[in-house]
Amino acid sequence: MRISTTLILTDETIRPAPLARALEERGFDGLYLPEHTHIPVSRQTPAPMGDPLPRPYGRTLDPFVGLAAAATVTERLTLGTGITLVAQHDPIVLAKQIATLDWLSGGRLTLGVGFGWNVEEAADHGVDWHRRRDLVRDRIALMRALWAAEPTAYEGEFGSVRASLAHPKPVREGGPRLLLGGAAGPTLFAHIAEYADGWLPVGGRGLTETVPQLHAAWRTAGREGTPALVPGFVLPSPGKLAHYRGLGAEEVVLQLPSGTRDEVLRTLDDYVRYL
Repeated sequence: MRISTTLILTDETIRPAPLARALEERGFDGLYLPEHTHIPVSRQTPAPMGDPLPRPYGRTLDPFVGLAAAATVTERLTLGTGITLVAQHDPIVLAKQIATLDWLSGGRLTLGVGFGWNVEEAADHGVDWHRRRDLVRDRIALMRALWAAEPTAYEGEFGSVRASLAHPKPVREGGPRLLLGGAAGPTLFAHIAEYADGWLPVGGRGLTETVPQLHAAWRTAGREGTPALVPGFVLPSPGKLAHYRGLGAEEVVLQLPSGTRDEVLRTLDDYVRYL
């Protein structure tokens, strides 16, 4: 089971390049970065992590820029978004960003995709909240048309693209590994089985009951093998990691503090015992 990390990088924390070097030097497998384009101060949506909203959420670095900085100073560290709010992006531009980062890093990118929790943030992007899952599904399909080996047109409910020259291409045919985030349930599991490679849950509560449901949805969709299971934002303990491994998790993403260089490096040195 691979051990990766995540944290909210901001203009007040450790920078991505020295963090990435420290992770690779210590033997960690990956770095996942989350995304918020902005946090409206008039927010009415309750935050799932509790209110008041922690300060780093309003100061989040762009994950693709941060991961590009990490890619340039590392050779084997995997890179991931945890998660990208696909509904809040122009899919043609986003497809270019994803493909470029994956190509520059030699295929080290995992695209973690989520549907969001902040209604006001999404509304500023023109997102119909109740249809955001359909919108994400449509935009993933459009991006895959641009990533196809030959010029491929796509006509969807929410957008379209002509058959186009679009380079670079992601290293893996069809695009980088794609994990869907979100709470367990039939809708999410059906979407994972339809167009993703696995699940990126926050933490691991309830996985004993829900992982078999995900596998059942996977088989119903006619998919071969098993879906990837990558618990994220995990505060580790030996027993917890052993439990995830027993459930078939191929990777776990440990949560680091959104702190200064010294604070983050102290936590990394503590987490080395889990490698």
